[in-house]
Amino acid sequence: MSSDDDKLIDFSAERDKRIHEQNDKRLAEMRKAFEQALPLGQAKKSRSEKKPKKR
Repeated sequence: MSSDDDKLIDFSAERDKRIHEQNDKRLAEMRKAFEQALPLGQAKKSRSEKKPKKR
């Protein structure tokens, strides 16, 4: 029986790891999207800021 215990998989731990990886992936995608939408100083000004305001 002890040799079988080595082969057992803790499904709850594996599921937690997988969910954590999916959350990290989703967070990275959201961070990338936000950086594209709202660059933090290092990028050039957006086109909308260069256009003169319509009167």
